[in-house]
Amino acid sequence: MATAKDVPYHLIYWPGIPGRGEHIRLVLEEAGAAYSDTAFTEGGIGEVLAFIQGETPDDGINPPVFAPPILKHGELVISQTPNILQYLGGRLGLVPDPEKDRDGLYRVNSLALTALDGLSNEPHDCHHPIASGLYYEDQKPESKRRSEDYVKNRLPRFLTYFERVLRSRSSGEGPWLYGGNLTYADLVLFQCVDGLKFMFPKAMAKLEREGEHAKVFALHQAVAERPRIAAYLKSPRRQKYSNGIYRYYEELDIEP
Repeated sequence: MATAKDVPYHLIYWPGIPGRGEHIRLVLEEAGAAYSDTAFTEGGIGEVLAFIQGETPDDGINPPVFAPPILKHGELVISQTPNILQYLGGRLGLVPDPEKDRDGLYRVNSLALTALDGLSNEPHDCHHPIASGLYYEDQKPESKRRSEDYVKNRLPRFLTYFERVLRSRSSGEGPWLYGGNLTYADLVLFQCVDGLKFMFPKAMAKLEREGEHAKVFALHQAVAERPRIAAYLKSPRRQKYSNGIYRYYEELDIEP
C-alpha cells in the first residue's frame, strides 16, 4: 500500500465482509494512507471480539466501544462509521479547507449521514426487518414486504435527493457532491450505490436506464475510475459482497 506521512491507521472490523468498514477502507485507499486491517491480519477476528466483549485493557483514556468498525490511531480509539469518517476526512484532505469554507465539514457530513441512513441502514433492514439477531430465513415474508416498499418508494426517493444535490450550485463543477472537489461523502455514496447494484440489480438497472438519476450513477463511475480506487477495486483487499449489509436474494430482486 502507499505510505502516508502519518502514524499508520488500524481498522478493526469483521473479516470476510465489506460491511460498514468498507466506507473507511475507501477513504484510506483514496488518500494513500498506511493502514492495517483485521480483515487481513492473523487473529483479526479475535481482536474484534476482544473489543466488543470488553476484554481489551482499560487504558483510562478511551471509553469502551460498542461495535465495529473501530479505528485505532496512536492512542486514540474511536468507533461509529460517520465519526471515523469525519476524523479521517479532516486529516486526509477529504473535506473542504476550513480556512476557505468554515462550515464545509458539516455540510459534507450531513450528506454522508443521509447516504448511510437511506442507502445503507435501510437496505440492511430489508433482509433483517424484524430483528438483527434472527436469520434471514426466520423473517422471509417480512423481508419480501420490506424490500418491495424500499425498492418502490424509499430507494428512488434517496436517489432523487442526491440527484438534486448534484444539480445544485453547492455541488460546484465536476461530478462531486459538494464544492467541486471529492470528499468522503462521495466515497460513501459510491459504496452505497455499488452495494445496491449487487443487492437489487434489477431495480438499480432500471433506475439507471430511466436516466432520472444520471448524475448519481455518473458519480459512482467517476469514483470507480480514480486511480487509487480503481487499483483497490481490482485488488484482493476489496472483499466480495456476501452476508453483510448488501446481500443478494433472488426473491428480493424486485423491479420497481
